[in-house]
Amino acid sequence: MVAPMHESMHESRHEAIATLAVDSRCRLGECVLWCEREQALWWTDIHAARLWRYRPQIGQVRHWRLPDRLGSFALCESGRLLLGLAKGLYFADPRRAEDVEDLPVQALVPVDADQSTLRINDGRVDRNGRFVFGTLNEDPRRLPIGRFHQYSLSHGLRVLDLPGVAIPNSLCFDLDGRGLYYCDSRSGRIMRAAYDSETARVGEPRVFARVDAPASPDGAAVDRDGQVWSAHWGAGRVVRYARDGHIDRSVQVPTSNVSCLSFAGPALDRIYISTARDELDDAELDLQPEAGGVFVASVPGVRGLAEARFDDR
Repeated sequence: MVAPMHESMHESRHEAIATLAVDSRCRLGECVLWCEREQALWWTDIHAARLWRYRPQIGQVRHWRLPDRLGSFALCESGRLLLGLAKGLYFADPRRAEDVEDLPVQALVPVDADQSTLRINDGRVDRNGRFVFGTLNEDPRRLPIGRFHQYSLSHGLRVLDLPGVAIPNSLCFDLDGRGLYYCDSRSGRIMRAAYDSETARVGEPRVFARVDAPASPDGAAVDRDGQVWSAHWGAGRVVRYARDGHIDRSVQVPTSNVSCLSFAGPALDRIYISTARDELDDAELDLQPEAGGVFVASVPGVRGLAEARFDDR
């Protein structure tokens, strides 16, 4: 593997500017996902324990209340959602809850029940329909005791043999599913490891890209060309990394705390970006009134992939 480069060595110009799509004012908007079947965008406001949905073709926006904070979630083959609430995994079916404000959930499995400071954070379905996610340490000391897990109906919950983390993020997979990207946001490094979905085994992690402070890597996604896109919390941008780890595309977002991105639209040629009001003081919010909204941008020549679905059959 080519040695990773610091972004400052190969900084790209901003090639696109994102505009506000939904003024949701989320405290911590995250895990934005596009459902190509419904042509709908989904995301979570973690701190508010809300699940949001936006149908851009008709301009419809709504949200549901949840029984706990939703760190990440997945689309399912059946049309349901797999929810990673703070301390466990659940099924939910918003199609059966259009007329209610509280989304009913069905418990599946507890997660890290013996660790009171851990909660589920970033997650994504791998190319074989299994959900991979990490647990975040909410203790102010942020010791790296969080873990990465894989969940499937066939194998249940399995722990991946990766180093402990404080704030797990950047989960996404190579086009063939044999490479896993992830990070501990506090480290400023996006890692890559070989990954076997069937056995839940991983190889030795290697640094793929470095993110210079004050930015930190948050959510990530892989486009149709197999390139990794990363949301840079604290820097107001999402970027694409070339295979050697340097930035070759960039989208500017008019608020600093950018959390996640998803390729969307009928042609998967639009990028929706979630953001947060969290960690911004009153003066910063006055300067960034759209913070916590969902933004959209198009980058010429860039297209994404349909989101992998959890196998709940």
